[in-house]
Amino acid sequence: MTDPRDLRVSDAEREHVVSLLNKAVGRGMITLDEFTVRTDTALAAKTRADLNAVLIDLPGMVNNELARERTELKNTMSTTTRKGHWVVPNELVIRNTLGTTNLDFTAAEVPPVVNVDLDVSLGTVKMLLPAGASLNFDAVEITAGEVKDKVRNTAGSPHFQLKGVVRGGTVVIKRSKR
Repeated sequence: MTDPRDLRVSDAEREHVVSLLNKAVGRGMITLDEFTVRTDTALAAKTRADLNAVLIDLPGMVNNELARERTELKNTMSTTTRKGHWVVPNELVIRNTLGTTNLDFTAAEVPPVVNVDLDVSLGTVKMLLPAGASLNFDAVEITAGEVKDKVRNTAGSPHFQLKGVVRGGTVVIKRSKR
């Protein structure tokens, strides 16, 4: 299976990244000189990894060709795992019945806010958040289950906003010590 970062990019993707760099200049995130260097790099990019390299240190600026707005992870009596480098969408839906979902965000490309919609029945969801991350799970309805919040921080970045239902299941949220 080919790593998505190694896929070739189109002219439209290059132009999209240049428009993001233009926004970054307008917001005072980069100088005009940095804009020129990064634009040259983006226009010469051959792979998605090349394109993302010019955006990686700019919060809120992601190549939308890579970051989908919404991803749904479905799991019935199995295990779903996301770890290492992966692009986290703005909205993550987790449907877990009698299974396990392991999400490690420590090496992922995470947007500033991640909305997580839980639908857990007799399953387990484990989330490892990056250092400095925050969490709010006030909108989670729990019936005969539990949410173990080991982060205990409602202010920080990135911010994870959880909602939905947990029926007879467990959600464990930890933060990386690094």
